[in-house]
Amino acid sequence: MCGIVGYVGPRTAAPILLDGLRRLEYRGYDSAGLAIQVGAELEVVRAVGKLDNLLRACEARKLEGGLGIGHTRWATHGRPSEPNAHPHVAGDVAVVHNGIIENHLELKRELEADGARFASDTDTEIVAHLVQRALGSTSDLFAAVRAALGRVRGAYALAVISARQPDRIVVAKSASPLVIGLGEGETLCGSDIAALLPHTRRMVFLDEGEMAELTKDGVRIETLEGARVTREPRRIDWSPVQAEKDGYKHFMLKEIFEQPRAIADTLRGRIVLEDGELVDQEIGFDAEVARGVERVVLLACGTSYHAALAGRYWIEQYARVPAQAELASEVRYREPVFTPRDLVIAISQSGETADTLAALRSAKEAGARVLAVANVLDSAIPRAAHGALYTHAGPEIGVASTKCFTAQLTALLMIAVHLGRRRGSLGPDRARTLLHGLLEVPAALRQALERKDAVYEVARRWQSARHMLFLGRGLNFPIALEGALKLKEISYAHAEGYAAGEMKHGPIALIDDSMPVVVLLPRDAHYEKTFGNLQEVRAREGRVIAVTTDGDDPVSRLAEHVLPVPQVPEHVLPLLTVVPLQLLAYFIADLKGTDVDQPRNLAKTVTVE
Repeated sequence: MCGIVGYVGPRTAAPILLDGLRRLEYRGYDSAGLAIQVGAELEVVRAVGKLDNLLRACEARKLEGGLGIGHTRWATHGRPSEPNAHPHVAGDVAVVHNGIIENHLELKRELEADGARFASDTDTEIVAHLVQRALGSTSDLFAAVRAALGRVRGAYALAVISARQPDRIVVAKSASPLVIGLGEGETLCGSDIAALLPHTRRMVFLDEGEMAELTKDGVRIETLEGARVTREPRRIDWSPVQAEKDGYKHFMLKEIFEQPRAIADTLRGRIVLEDGELVDQEIGFDAEVARGVERVVLLACGTSYHAALAGRYWIEQYARVPAQAELASEVRYREPVFTPRDLVIAISQSGETADTLAALRSAKEAGARVLAVANVLDSAIPRAAHGALYTHAGPEIGVASTKCFTAQLTALLMIAVHLGRRRGSLGPDRARTLLHGLLEVPAALRQALERKDAVYEVARRWQSARHMLFLGRGLNFPIALEGALKLKEISYAHAEGYAAGEMKHGPIALIDDSMPVVVLLPRDAHYEKTFGNLQEVRAREGRVIAVTTDGDDPVSRLAEHVLPVPQVPEHVLPLLTVVPLQLLAYFIADLKGTDVDQPRNLAKTVTVE
């Protein structure tokens, strides 16, 4: 949520900042703004709504300076309005900020008593005033920002500029993402790699409690306490083209169709099929650690939580160790009990999800072994963990996660096999079979995606449905939850995902001849029981949309719509059955005319509670 971009160098900053903000639109926002150093003055332009409004406002101004900061805001304090949009200014200081300043009310009272006058309802403006006040006793912006942050409590990624030092940007990070890009004679910063890729692939990732001074010649990094930090830049191999629509109508549709590649890339170089083994350097635990694990706890939020639920099935089945999936947003407030015999797996697309990071830290403080599954290199959650297994899905721009979800499923199945092999519960022959099934998925996914037209016809029939029920058993229960979430997120229709065995415990009361019911019914160990649920739906005049595997004639005779996927080994079926549900949600949303890539009220990366 929210997006920051900054630039210092020989080029005109405004077009670079606007392009960077455009690439961060997926994070969600309600207003945007720029602050540019023009001569001896800071020029600030802000607008409510989409970036096109900011672009029009910029066209009316001469913004030719080579240093500036930009921001897209998702409201946390104060309604969307131009005064509440970033950057916020106090004297000759401008600030952009992601996160929440928790003690902003007491700081505001103190500053007002000292004569400060506030122009907004935001917590961010406090930082601008604190820096401006600190500049009264030092001419060094870096020192002034450090002094200001010494008063601040909360989560933040900040970029600060001042007309007094018009050749530098000062940035700082605490529990909110910030990356620095090193170009030739220019330096950039942003909330995400995607904003910087057109200009450089050499990136430096700030760690917790660090701040940096950016000039055209490079970067200086220190801790908030003043210790110098030396960190080599990382080369990012994502190309800018990966963050473009590539001819698709929406990023979400493009990312759905990128899933075969995303899964193949997540598998590449990690499987030794002949031995039924995985290359384990990244995973961060050996056979001794694996044998000592008494419980696995999977922590996640949203779509990643649904991946965690599937991971729980695989880990218990193949590693033969108790596993539980937990909503990180609940765990962090529950006084949870973690032990040194726990393996905790923290799952996050962005690697920056605030609740997941906080829950991870609680587990780590209790002595648990922590493994991260994330898509963004060097993000906060992998850095806080003992080991990380990155999903190589590439940048995911659509707010509703698709390719990162199936890449997470792939990673969790690999972890389950790895644990099983290290614990001795999974022999090499069985492991080879499981891994071979994973290797079949990309080709089968391509076949499933070729059937998009059939899904479109179902979407066209049910685009006006106000309610929809999704049912699944076993590994397809998390997929039912995910299908319902996707429909809610982007079409704004009400949808519920349920374990099919729970249908008679309440949801069956909802079923009538206007209720579409999506039944996940592939040929797996639960087929007969789920088939019985389908018959119960039909007996109550429910309208059945069945996701099956190829050649299922009995289902075809009972269901109103059948969406078959290729038959693959049972343990990898969820990676295929989710695809028709993603496409169904996408097509319904597109037919309704909603903002598919940036659904209302949602943000891509949830970096505040």
